[in-house]
Amino acid sequence: MTEILTVTLNPALDLATSAPFVRPGPKLRCAPETAEPGGGGVNVARAITQLGGRARALVALGGPNGEALKALLLAQGLDLLEVPAPGQTRHSFSVTDEGTGEQYRFVLTGPTWGGGDLDAVLDRIVESAAADAFVVLSGSMPPGAEPGWITRACDRLGQRRVVVDTSGPHLAAQADGPQPAPFVLRMDSHEAMELAGDPLATREDSARFAETLRQRGAARIVIIARGKDGSVMADGDGLWRVTAQNETVVSAIGAGDSFVGAFVMALAEGVGAPEALRRGAAAASAAVQSAGTQLCLPDDYARMLALTDLERL
Repeated sequence: MTEILTVTLNPALDLATSAPFVRPGPKLRCAPETAEPGGGGVNVARAITQLGGRARALVALGGPNGEALKALLLAQGLDLLEVPAPGQTRHSFSVTDEGTGEQYRFVLTGPTWGGGDLDAVLDRIVESAAADAFVVLSGSMPPGAEPGWITRACDRLGQRRVVVDTSGPHLAAQADGPQPAPFVLRMDSHEAMELAGDPLATREDSARFAETLRQRGAARIVIIARGKDGSVMADGDGLWRVTAQNETVVSAIGAGDSFVGAFVMALAEGVGAPEALRRGAAAASAAVQSAGTQLCLPDDYARMLALTDLERL
């Protein structure tokens, strides 16, 4: 299995709880909270580990929250590579309304990074990743990292295969096709619609837009998640779609990260991109069936994989 290094510059200590109802005004008496590691790259590494694979997790940690997060990561058996963050690791938290089943998710900002901090961590990433490794940049970029940092990272990482799953200005910048480009770029349907300026009403619309981004040079492989309608992919050999078996949603937290984890794990095992897409979709479907931030559990993943279909569009 080819080495996988996940990178999380803005991790979070994720707290999850529930209340009989959620509305403004009264004090909300919550159920006991659970604490889990959070942040895109952290969750990708957790998903890979839970599915029986191996990934090293480079995580920026700071302050008491960082120490608490570190303890959780080590307890879950992650191969942790700690780097210093320029401030206190953030919290994020979610509250489920027990009456409606709706989930309210609150994501805090995290510390601001300076240019020297970013240069130092990029040096550490380059030093830590094998020459043929998959390097996963997943989750929000930290405050202080300007759009274009992903391009700098791709340039420094050379032949390593970079997988990007981010949002906001960094995703918009990547969609313009700056070079060198990552190996994989993934986004959700809402993000794709904003970039396209189009509702992308059908899976074919999304697949064609993925191909447009690929031809523009945004990445060698472009994936767009369409929620209950599955995901589509343009990989240069065709346009593909996978189904999603997620009619029952217990918690949406970590579905995208579970997708990326299973997808990259399959590529690292030598599996082709279309089958890797199917495995990623199965992991995402498994993740929404688990409570809180548990991600894709192995038994759920095996069951969903048998139900997940792949087709060429």
